[in-house]
Amino acid sequence: MILFFIQAAGMAIWFVPLGSILDAHGMHAIKPYAFAASAVAAFISPLAFGAMADRHVPPAKVLRGLALASSIFMAGISTALKYKCNPWLVLGLIQIFYLTYSPMFSITTALVLARLQDAKKEFGPIRSLATIGWMAGALLISAVSLDRSAYAGYLGALVWLLVAAFTFFLPTLEIPKSAEHLSWHERLGLDALTLLKNRRTRVVFITITLFNIPIAAFYPYAPTHLFDLGFTRTSAWMSLAQVTEIIAMFSLAWLLVNWRLKWIFACGIGIGVLRFALSAMNTEPSLLLGVTLHGASFVLVFITAQIYLDQNIDPAWRSRAQALFTLMTGGFGNLFGYLSSGWWFDACTRTGATHWPWFWGGLAAAVGAVLVYFLIAYRGEEPAAGEAKRK
Repeated sequence: MILFFIQAAGMAIWFVPLGSILDAHGMHAIKPYAFAASAVAAFISPLAFGAMADRHVPPAKVLRGLALASSIFMAGISTALKYKCNPWLVLGLIQIFYLTYSPMFSITTALVLARLQDAKKEFGPIRSLATIGWMAGALLISAVSLDRSAYAGYLGALVWLLVAAFTFFLPTLEIPKSAEHLSWHERLGLDALTLLKNRRTRVVFITITLFNIPIAAFYPYAPTHLFDLGFTRTSAWMSLAQVTEIIAMFSLAWLLVNWRLKWIFACGIGIGVLRFALSAMNTEPSLLLGVTLHGASFVLVFITAQIYLDQNIDPAWRSRAQALFTLMTGGFGNLFGYLSSGWWFDACTRTGATHWPWFWGGLAAAVGAVLVYFLIAYRGEEPAAGEAKRK
């Protein structure tokens, strides 16, 4: 719980104000690419480091090294912004930072799930500490007025050092002894792609990837919309999403016992449609309500998917399954999401003014299409070879 809290706080301190910080330093042009850098990294590092945590090095040690590297590169990015370095140098540092940053949460999730007796009942409340940590990080940024300041990165670097120090208190999970006979694609974690052979698992992965494309616009452009409507401490207002996220976390155990998985996913995607539709109304109350609903949508889709993987994938594949989740959502989903939302934002902006109803309305239609696909494609079936024999 402590690990989830401090790691999510470090993530929020960097990620929530990033768009506003780039805008404030005259780097709006690289904003879509700065967010897409996380997607590029997700194609490379989560599977490789996930395989390392499964087969070579205890997860806590992998996490320690990644946290230390993230701290160093986050401080470097802040220094480059502070001294107004070339935007492409800043973008290069952001890309290197994401190579160390992107694998960490999937490794943490796998490490936590390995300690639980019943993930369906226990994971939601424990994972809620990450939500509270995210909220704390966002509120802290606004409390010290760093919403548009490069100094936010220095604060984040300190938190990552705290994460690295905390890993010394984490348990050491046993790893297999036969890693020396692995092929190159097994060492890189590419064998995790075989999990997609099972139709039910494949539909889940495709759904969360497609869903991730439109919702990738939330953090780059919701703070901009809030600022346009007169809100200044945008990081604090964005933390409203964590209110419904916490509620959904504590409701998830009951939902997983009493609802079919299909309808939990469908409910989460439907709330995503409603969230963007409310934002498209372009009023202060509707935008704040739309921001608030983001958390519930996130939990019912993404956290349910993580629990699904833990319950249906063999434990020996735990870190790689969570890493594949990161690759599909943070890689494919975010790459197409950040780049396409940047294009869509430019298309909806004329003479310096953004037509927000078009912007959010188009995204609502995209999420609606994902909902239709999922309802048609998903149906229960028996786990395939390589998956755990439990539903």
